[in-house]
Amino acid sequence: MDKKLAEEMIELAIEQLKFSYTPYSGFKVGAALLAKDGKFYTGCNIENASYTPTNCAERTAFFKAVSEGVTEFRAISIVGGKDGILTEYAAPCGVCRQVMMEFCDPDTFQIILATSKEQYEIFTLRDLMPLGFGPDNLI
Repeated sequence: MDKKLAEEMIELAIEQLKFSYTPYSGFKVGAALLAKDGKFYTGCNIENASYTPTNCAERTAFFKAVSEGVTEFRAISIVGGKDGILTEYAAPCGVCRQVMMEFCDPDTFQIILATSKEQYEIFTLRDLMPLGFGPDNLI
């Protein structure tokens, strides 16, 4: 992934922090998902008093895209921090990684973890989920 695209995705993810609904944890997360067709889908985390219905930023972005018929993806950028202050990388939770396994090639799908446009690292889904279970396991 080129630097300019990574920085654009990080900026989009950071913009999503303002929409994050986190009255309980105060931990805000934003995500920007890049589809193979070049379109972006964004998401933020949305908490619930009952906790279980809480939805992560990554899944919000994926579900927005899939609800519009898009199921092929290239990359996602994720940022997060307490009160929206980005001090360390906010890696996707296990449930989000499993959703990524459903729709993404673990060897080529890129996950950008960032604290700013200048400070980020790029991983493949395989890096973060080396023995992941996906659709190919059911064939």
